[in-house]
Amino acid sequence: MVGRRRQGRARILAVVLALLGIQLGWLVAPAYACGCGAMVPEASQQIAVASEQSVLRWDGRSEQIVMRLTVSGTAEDAAWIMPVPHRAAVRLGDPALFDQLGKAIAPVHRTRHYFWPRNGDWPFDDSDAAGDAAPPGAGAGVGVVDRQRLGPFDVARLTATDPAALDTWLREHGFTFPPRLRTALQPYVDQHWEYVAVRLAPQASGTPLHGALDPLHLTFASDRPVYPMRLSRLASLPQSLGLYVLAAHRMEPRTSIGGYAPKVVFAGRLGKPAGALGAMAEGTPYLTALTQEFPYPDRISGDHELRRTAADTPVRQVIYDDELREVAGIPAWLLTVGGAVLLVLTVVALIDARRSRRPETPTPEITPSTPLG
Repeated sequence: MVGRRRQGRARILAVVLALLGIQLGWLVAPAYACGCGAMVPEASQQIAVASEQSVLRWDGRSEQIVMRLTVSGTAEDAAWIMPVPHRAAVRLGDPALFDQLGKAIAPVHRTRHYFWPRNGDWPFDDSDAAGDAAPPGAGAGVGVVDRQRLGPFDVARLTATDPAALDTWLREHGFTFPPRLRTALQPYVDQHWEYVAVRLAPQASGTPLHGALDPLHLTFASDRPVYPMRLSRLASLPQSLGLYVLAAHRMEPRTSIGGYAPKVVFAGRLGKPAGALGAMAEGTPYLTALTQEFPYPDRISGDHELRRTAADTPVRQVIYDDELREVAGIPAWLLTVGGAVLLVLTVVALIDARRSRRPETPTPEITPSTPLG
């Protein structure tokens, strides 16, 4: 028991040290990317993307992407860019969408009974155990489709035929990115993609970016579902992706694009959800929820292209709650063992009683014979 307790404390200490290491990593180096594009703060400031949630909806003709970032750090503003294959309409998304999705994919809890007592059950319970949040003009090679303010976002929709010109325009208009961005953008320029450049800045000056930001909702034409990931290769720290995919059928990434194999945490048809999820899922009722880790971002080789799976096999996580089997509040093992002991005692008592009631056979008396005279 003591050994197990020490092992448990050692595991907890290791987790705490790992988390502290991650936090220190954010302090010594800014975050140059998130799973959805390139993000950098101003010089000498830090920003950490604590979590990123994205929804991709594809109906065969158009695509919608809704992103919500939760950030922390000292940065008062930061820049982010998302390449898109066609011209995108941009608006603020509904935060309730992610709450509804979280409930839709929540694991199912099932009770699993066991017979014999385990550690923590009487008589093996540990009594010492204690239970311990009008747009500006563009330069040559760059076209400004639109620039607008959406909540904390300064959003510019751009076209470009020259990555150097795009890099220059972004820097001149307050969108600061690392020098390597010019090279990373070249494949998108070659494919004639467009760009949504976003500068994140709170409404009140002097206020660091913190907490869950308002979601951004992008809509654009697309004959194939794609989630831009190539720019995340600029990141200096491991990246993670959480992606909800709404389509007519179950979907999957064609390749792992340099990360660990994507994991499916949920797949299934939605019923008739209301609210933000109902509006988003209309015509695309099948939800696939994916997670993926990128321990080496520089190995990211492209964007996630999604395809239909061979079958719409449902997937749902199940959490088993183990409980000691009881009968009328009494452990079943105790009733069984107690009943067996009582049965044995009863049998012994019956045998003993039967023996005590059995009549005793009298011992014949031996009369001494009289000798003949």
